[in-house]
Amino acid sequence: MQDYTEITGMVLKVEPMGEYDKRVVILTKEKGKISAFARGARKQGSRLLAATSPFSFGEFKIYAGRNSYSIMEASISNYFEGLREDFEGAYYGMYFLELMDYYTRENSDEKEMLKLVYQSLRALMHKGLPNQLVRYIFEMKAMVLNGDFPGMPAKGEWDDSTGYAVSYIINSSIEKLYTFTVAPEVLGELKEIADDYRRRYLDRTFKSLEIVDNL
Repeated sequence: MQDYTEITGMVLKVEPMGEYDKRVVILTKEKGKISAFARGARKQGSRLLAATSPFSFGEFKIYAGRNSYSIMEASISNYFEGLREDFEGAYYGMYFLELMDYYTRENSDEKEMLKLVYQSLRALMHKGLPNQLVRYIFEMKAMVLNGDFPGMPAKGEWDDSTGYAVSYIINSSIEKLYTFTVAPEVLGELKEIADDYRRRYLDRTFKSLEIVDNL
């Protein structure tokens, strides 16, 4: 009998392998980021076809082989269909997944990062929140969780509301993170701060972000 493990997580990245298989990167509550193979998942009619697509969140039954994990079953509770049907939202979402793939590690405690990307994708589907605001909140909170965010920049004359917003992002629980909107001038300042810190503390560029910036 194969020894199975049940994990809860979100699919961050998918790559085709061979003729019918997939290699899937999943951000999990229990094991941090893992890679797993899904045999036959590219075949039409495979029970793993939809479950091993980006954004899929739910429970996965895996077993550990000699060199890698394999996915046996999946029960998806949220496919984030709203993003799949929204061109702009989908690209923002793909950027969020790409940033999570960059930040997270195997066998690390990534529960808060998983919670952040889940709530951030939900926020992208909220019609009352601008995608740009969701992005800047997501970027800053990811830096906070990773220990990279140095706080409000000392230099410059910032709007008081920008300072309140940054303080809220730093100190708020993830569940309450997306509960405010800002004026256009504050949104511009949040962009300036997020862009500056991302360039300073993240040592790579993101393909999906290049697309987002040209939308």
